[in-house]
Amino acid sequence: MGAVSADTGALSYTGAMYDRTFPSAHVRMSSSVLLGGLLLLMAGCAKQQSFRAPAVTTSTSNSASGGDSYGLGTAKYASGKPASEGRASWYGEKFAGKKTANGELFDPKAMTAAHRKLPFGTWVEVRRKDSGATVRVRINDRGPWGDDSKVIDVSYAAAERLGMIFDGVVPVEVWVVSGP
Repeated sequence: MGAVSADTGALSYTGAMYDRTFPSAHVRMSSSVLLGGLLLLMAGCAKQQSFRAPAVTTSTSNSASGGDSYGLGTAKYASGKPASEGRASWYGEKFAGKKTANGELFDPKAMTAAHRKLPFGTWVEVRRKDSGATVRVRINDRGPWGDDSKVIDVSYAAAERLGMIFDGVVPVEVWVVSGP
């Protein structure tokens, strides 16, 4: 049979099969309210990130050499030279839904890319040297890593437009542009 403890107000059952104490309704309700409050607090702290890519045309110099904080320098953009030259690779479904370096979730269908140094939100035009195909992508991740000849990793969607899915890695020029 059950008995209510005078000290805690908990209901206690004893018998041959079990010996268990259940918290009182007051304790259960307090725990539920506390848990609910904690969940609301956590939900309030997690914010949906919305990203607007700023137009990047020039950067403010903050060093004596005329370069920016990324060591890229503004002169090379104004001089008609690409920001980077080398090889491009692509990444896709394997990374879908994983966080990129700027905090967004990777979407292989979006026109985005990873670059080692360009600021997040920078728009670039990637031009295949061998075919002339071009695509504009927004930098939202860091990379590519492991091969210094690679200068940019583009999303699957961008790779499709560049016609490089089968090739995997292609020679490119990367130009900073003002937007999509």
